[in-house]
Amino acid sequence: MGIRFPIISVLFLFLFSWTSFTTTEAYDALDPTGNITIKWDILSWTGDGYVARVSIFNFQQYRHIQAPGWQLGWSWYKKEVIWSMVGAQATEQGDCSKFKGNIPHCCKKTPTVVDLLPGTPYNQQISNCCRGGVISSWAQDPSTAVSSFQISVGQSGTTNTTVRAPRNVTLKAPGPGYTCGPAKVVPPTNFISDDKRRKTQAMLTWNMTCTYSQFLAQKTPTCCVSLSAFYNKTIVPCPTCSCGCQNGTCVDNPKIASVVSAVSGKNNLQPLLQCTQHMCPIRVHWHVKTNYKEYWRVKVTITNFNYNMNYSQWNLVVQHPNFDNITQLFSFNYKPLSPYAGINDTAMLWGIKFYNDFLSQAGPVGNVQSELLFRKDPSSFTFEKGWAFPRRIYFNGDNCVMPPPDSYPWLPNAASNLATSSLIILIINFFSVLILM
Repeated sequence: MGIRFPIISVLFLFLFSWTSFTTTEAYDALDPTGNITIKWDILSWTGDGYVARVSIFNFQQYRHIQAPGWQLGWSWYKKEVIWSMVGAQATEQGDCSKFKGNIPHCCKKTPTVVDLLPGTPYNQQISNCCRGGVISSWAQDPSTAVSSFQISVGQSGTTNTTVRAPRNVTLKAPGPGYTCGPAKVVPPTNFISDDKRRKTQAMLTWNMTCTYSQFLAQKTPTCCVSLSAFYNKTIVPCPTCSCGCQNGTCVDNPKIASVVSAVSGKNNLQPLLQCTQHMCPIRVHWHVKTNYKEYWRVKVTITNFNYNMNYSQWNLVVQHPNFDNITQLFSFNYKPLSPYAGINDTAMLWGIKFYNDFLSQAGPVGNVQSELLFRKDPSSFTFEKGWAFPRRIYFNGDNCVMPPPDSYPWLPNAASNLATSSLIILIINFFSVLILM
């Protein structure tokens, strides 16, 4: 039992660390103030209700909403109906049989609204609409980090004191993960005319704030990290069963590409994974490639093992202390993230538009890669004790599973020390068993 105990302890610590992470709810240490804010601006009153502009602002630094896009839902407070919409549509009309003549766009008590697709006729568009529900992260592209639509509501109040905000707001982006708080009255939004000469304001403005929890989005991780270095021939793989174990649902046939080619370009929330020992849709490999006198170089490779997903506008967040001295990136965009003043150890990386911002489905072309060149800081730089490897990595805002630190590639002169330490541990465990017997 003495020999098996450390293994059990390691497994327990791994499971406990994942549980600890997932139960931290929506708090993200690398983006502590990130959220999605839904702004509901009443622009004018009508005979039985109002016209409002609804905007979804993504204030998250690196978590974006990818295809097939967002779905926004809520419950009406009274017996409201949606007379018409511009820039979006309700997925179901509901029972409108009591209306004669003018039929509402939606009569459901709990409507679900989706964005319109690109190419929608101009008379059905407003600004910031019609991108298929895709919203960029704030750091990646603020100009496309908002999505809007206009809605005409009937059978509601027609004054600030009689109208009621929607309740039980839900946001799928495109799956679960977001929890939205109740609507709060905030100072009315100001609008500036196109010629910048006139300012108007909303009659009434509500804000709903939504925060993300990776545990609510999925019960298992979605990515993992593998490591290697030029000074050690060992390649440290992703931990076994990082994102689940093989249970017969994975595909181990390279010809599967021909089966899914008919739906190429269409994303499916249900993954179809290539069989691996880690069973993650995404693997990030960090390779310490070269050591120069004043610099050192890293190669980063992102591989897609999901036959059902093309990742557009993907991004990677990496935490490493040497990012305060990064010198050059060769085929990724880069932006420093400094969630805490005075600490510049976190970087956001993403693809170059029309070059490698699209991470294709699993297969021969299902990967993107780049190299990073760092300047050495003599006071901190070392290849010892795993310092050259990242502290944590996020892919599309989800925390990736890292290998255990004691498995990192060691320097050759440290190998004998590691072997000696392992031998000492085995001897201690052996004698512990003898004493217990």
